[in-house]
Amino acid sequence: MNQMQPLEVVEKRPPGNRGLRALQWVHRWSSLICTIFLLVLCLTGLPLIFSEEIDHWSEPPSSYAEVPAGTPRASLDLLARHAREMYPGQIISSIAPDADEPQVYVWMAPSFEARANNPDSVHFVRFDAHTAQVLEETKPESEQKQTFMGVMLQLHVSFFSGFGGQMFLAAMGLLFTLSLLSGVILYSPFSRKLPFGTIRDQKSRRIRWLDLHNLLGIVLFTWMLVVGLTGVINELASPLVGLWKRTDVQAIISQSAGTALPGQSALATPEQVFEEASKALPGMTVSSIYFPGHPSGSPYHFVAWARGSSTLTSRLTTPVLLDGRTGKVSMVIAMPWYLRALEVSRPLHFGDYGGLPLKLLWAVLDLITIVVLVTGVYLWFAKSQSRKARRDGVAHIGEAATSWR
Repeated sequence: MNQMQPLEVVEKRPPGNRGLRALQWVHRWSSLICTIFLLVLCLTGLPLIFSEEIDHWSEPPSSYAEVPAGTPRASLDLLARHAREMYPGQIISSIAPDADEPQVYVWMAPSFEARANNPDSVHFVRFDAHTAQVLEETKPESEQKQTFMGVMLQLHVSFFSGFGGQMFLAAMGLLFTLSLLSGVILYSPFSRKLPFGTIRDQKSRRIRWLDLHNLLGIVLFTWMLVVGLTGVINELASPLVGLWKRTDVQAIISQSAGTALPGQSALATPEQVFEEASKALPGMTVSSIYFPGHPSGSPYHFVAWARGSSTLTSRLTTPVLLDGRTGKVSMVIAMPWYLRALEVSRPLHFGDYGGLPLKLLWAVLDLITIVVLVTGVYLWFAKSQSRKARRDGVAHIGEAATSWR
């Protein structure tokens, strides 16, 4: 009797285009590498969408003075004088009139040198815009307790790792973009086999989750692509602003190099700067004034930032340089395209430019994105387990066949 020959089992690759298999590899690994970080970004992004509402809920409402309609605001000169009296020996770093609430923030620091060396040394005094009454005064940020929203923001922006964390998350955002684009290309051959939106209930659990993953991914593709790319742009804010300062801004302020400025008491007054900047940009609202010497401004000029008055233009800002001694306008600076892209990307990323309804929509889409990410991880894990089971089965069959003699 002839001996039974060992059974040879060969696992064949499914037929398919080599480029398609390469694209599947790109989609799989670009998704897996960034998924855990994107999950953290999605989870921290949820409260950040409602940051204004959470801040209003967690902090007692400010008791602004009740004044007749049309009551003019208090002079910025008066507020600056009150702030200096409260903190003698300190300098005013910036003044920020709130365009939405009747309040003005006066930011202070021991000195500009101390502020540059330790940004957390700054603090503010918040005044009622009409009565000049003090509404709040804070300790330096280094002495303040970390808030829940502060933790969420630091996690979302940099994982508490500063500039390096920002660049790492930017790289994860680019991987996410790559996974989205490769996923859309892969969906094309998949969609030819099944009607759009099909969930094959009669198939295995993994197939059902695959159908759901594909459906949600293709439906949310545009939104996820926009949020992913705007997130990358936001992470690049520091180097983009740094580039602008080293090129355009430096070329402008270098014209005043060597000019010595007196102390703050001899500078042009904040109210004068506010009025001159408002005249230079009609239809816009001055939202902040950086004093000469501010690390983000000019050693020789006031820098007034103004924004549009409509919902769409309120996110677009324009800086004005004003002579530190006279308060006269030196130049209205045109923002470069890459900083305009940065300004536009911020409201698109958080969906906070259309009121509460848009924020709720952004939150729902964020939750669905979490489902897409989790199902992607599950599909990879389930497929790995399935392959392992097949390999174990092949090995078992081979052992059984060779045992027959």
